Amino acid sequence: MSPPYLLAIDQGTTGSRALVFDERATIVASAYREFKQYFPRPGWVEHDAEEIWSSCVRVIQEALLRAKIPPQKILAIGITNQRETTILWDRKTSKPVYRAIVWQCRRTAPICEEKNFKNSESFFRSRTGLLLDPYFSGTKIKWLLDHVPGLKKRAREGRILFGTVDSWLIWKLTGGKSHATDFTNASRTLLFNIRTLRWDEELLKVLKIPPGILPQANLSGSIFGKTSPGAAGLPAGIPIAGVMGDQQSALYGQGCTEAGTIKNTYGTGCFMVLNTGSKPLILKNGLLATVACDWRGRPVYALEGSIFIAGAVIQWLRDQLGLIRRSADSERLIRGLCDTQGVYFVPAFTGLGAPYWDSRARGMITGLTRGTDKRHIIRAALEAIAYQTKDVFDLMQKSFQQGIKELKVDGGACQNNFLMQFQADMLGVPLIRPRMIESTAQGVAHLAGVTVGLWQKSDLEKFHKEDRTFSPTMTSRERQKKHQGWLRAVGMVLTGQRNPRSQFKERGVK
Repeated sequence: MSPPYLLAIDQGTTGSRALVFDERATIVASAYREFKQYFPRPGWVEHDAEEIWSSCVRVIQEALLRAKIPPQKILAIGITNQRETTILWDRKTSKPVYRAIVWQCRRTAPICEEKNFKNSESFFRSRTGLLLDPYFSGTKIKWLLDHVPGLKKRAREGRILFGTVDSWLIWKLTGGKSHATDFTNASRTLLFNIRTLRWDEELLKVLKIPPGILPQANLSGSIFGKTSPGAAGLPAGIPIAGVMGDQQSALYGQGCTEAGTIKNTYGTGCFMVLNTGSKPLILKNGLLATVACDWRGRPVYALEGSIFIAGAVIQWLRDQLGLIRRSADSERLIRGLCDTQGVYFVPAFTGLGAPYWDSRARGMITGLTRGTDKRHIIRAALEAIAYQTKDVFDLMQKSFQQGIKELKVDGGACQNNFLMQFQADMLGVPLIRPRMIESTAQGVAHLAGVTVGLWQKSDLEKFHKEDRTFSPTMTSRERQKKHQGWLRAVGMVLTGQRNPRSQFKERGVK
């Protein structure tokens, strides 16, 4: 019998990737394809769900072709995805009723600020571990039901289905036979009770969302359905055996399945996740409580700090300003530049996430002089990623109270050695970069393999290999001086009525 292969689908915010893993968890082949981003109004971000699906079909076929294996050799499929992005589609035709509203989209800020919803924020937090913010799926669903003509009636009649991107892909891969999600994705909707691990009827009533549109929520390590004949060029019957939201998948892929382990993913956004074990730690300091996985795909809990713009700021320098031709140029161009000459860049293009949660904040570059050139702005953009991460890390340290001695990193931007060294300097702890930086895809591939019995925990431990450790070299005095300048810059973009310094103090940001 020929050795089995696993197919991982990593559907991200700006593109889709498919990877083929062999029985030793080695990547045999991969393919990636970007798809169009839509910005119909300031602060609005949309995707075309059919374009997402088409991009997945293309990369699956390309990856299999590059691997030189027939699709019949795929033992199981794992799916990991951009979270919170909201898709509604017709149950009968499988056609989306509107473009997908992306997690970055801020159009529902007015809903979150309505008095009756604002008064319910502690109620939402106690059950979901989340803040009442446009980031999450619940208010996006409400907006669609309220603004698409006739949609609310169709939803009540059972003709409309909701899903985050994982549910959409499961639906398409199974030919409309499975409408499902996993606990990690469900926990990001603002509709899921993370204590009971069920959709919460009272929360649904507050947002006036009919429960019949929701997918079935399962363990991340489950069989979510099997491929229908010809879906994405695959044969019938391949099990979808692992599903996780991208950040929980990266946590799993880094081997952070025990309490106290922590990772930070440097992707479009930046997401720090700390495994807190068997009980949710629900706080009021800007950190989110969410569901993650143990090594078998069973639910555990985590704290998360979500930074909306990280690698996307480098894409912005490339695509909107033309300061660089390729994202990788950012490190090369600032080589030999000792500092930013006082320039700070707050990339609040879609508001600020943790720990500030200001949906109306907007981006700003401050400290410009006649001596400023593009290199200073590029370096300030990279430093901004590290500063935002420090704000979250400091809060994690304070909240967990057990001491975080190292941080595991992954994602495309962790290949930037300048950024990683500056990050270690700002945190004052070592950063560990793995050889396999595609931890998101790796995580769901590992879980799918565990679910179908291919691997055990001892196998997973062997798969994790270190590439490099970045140790801090900056003095605490210099670190503090640089960070104070960052906090002053952030204070300029916050839109709250209170003094910005008091907000930092309340959130535990030094």
